Amino acid sequence: MSPIGIWRSEQVAFDRITTTNMYDFIPRIKLQKSTAQWRRMAQRCVNGVFCAVLLWTACTKEGAPDAMEKSKAQWIAHAFASLESGRYPRVKAVAWWHENFDHSQLRVDSSPESLQAYVRGVRSSTFVTMPIWKGDKLAVPDSGIYHAAYPDFGGTEDRVTAERIRAFEDLVEKNIVWAYFSNNWYDGLRFPQEEVQAILEAGKVPFIRMMPRTNFDEGGPDPNYTMQRIIDGEFDEALRRWATEAARLRLPLLVEFGAEVNGNWFPWNGQYNGGGTTMEYGDPQTPDGPERFRDAYRHIVEICRAHCATNITWFFHVNAYSAPEAQWNTIEQYYPGDAYVDWLGVSIYGPQTSDEPYREFSEILDDVYPQLTDLTDKPIAILEFAVTEL
Repeated sequence: MSPIGIWRSEQVAFDRITTTNMYDFIPRIKLQKSTAQWRRMAQRCVNGVFCAVLLWTACTKEGAPDAMEKSKAQWIAHAFASLESGRYPRVKAVAWWHENFDHSQLRVDSSPESLQAYVRGVRSSTFVTMPIWKGDKLAVPDSGIYHAAYPDFGGTEDRVTAERIRAFEDLVEKNIVWAYFSNNWYDGLRFPQEEVQAILEAGKVPFIRMMPRTNFDEGGPDPNYTMQRIIDGEFDEALRRWATEAARLRLPLLVEFGAEVNGNWFPWNGQYNGGGTTMEYGDPQTPDGPERFRDAYRHIVEICRAHCATNITWFFHVNAYSAPEAQWNTIEQYYPGDAYVDWLGVSIYGPQTSDEPYREFSEILDDVYPQLTDLTDKPIAILEFAVTEL
């Protein structure tokens, strides 16, 4: 299947074309055609490569056939082409969220076409699989973009096994740099020693998502792990043990605290920790909800450093779009600062159900990329990207 999608035309034949070469043509082509005009132009194409470029470009414009616009395989191909285009030079890592949840079909093998699109896209030498270290910190690759994944560690995101990692790598025919999993605080705050060892057994870098939640419920405050209680030191004893075990490992770890913080599906979002009020905590010029998250993040990093857990590369992870859409809930309000963050991370999801509005990977990234690059000069990782079958 061509990397441009699932288009079938009895009048047009495609030769081999790489997504990189295809994407190079796009800035020069401005197609604003009706479907009929588009088809007549396609009929006049005699060069296979040029025809493929026209078809791919048209399928990202108004008037293109619906089947093309709503193909998971096409979305994946477009994502890899976008990443290879050079439009996002600060993006240095990308990780697929390989799991079906809430009736979604996000796994790369949800259809043969989608799997083939992923395999073809990630096959490029742009996507690299060996980490580069500067001391104990993850450095940007010498060239290219790290390839990583959440390789389906189950519904609670913490059923980590080396076998699941190897299964994902075999499926996509490409190794990953890190394996991403959730360190849920359901049964208490503990360092995930067994999960980390399973990832090390597979020869990968452990990426720990510190998830301060008592249960898996979404869309409300947590009854236990509020940002204020973390700031006040109520969990310091457990955090000190966590940091000590992380340091004892003597191997590099990747860690984030509070994934997708600007999304109100998680209880660490500012909505549940003071919202947009400014007079009940800290700086009266700063919204209390984001400020509490920022200070809780800093508090955790400081504890880890105080207990010699300097082998951690810290990620600050946001969603591409904020919910609620309010001035107090913007990405910059949450940022802990360059002294506490090594990498920025962002989630880029296409539709997760077939009735959601369809947006291409690059459209979403275009909206959030300037916010991230304006925030700091830290490298950017797309920590989660995926789309369902449509």
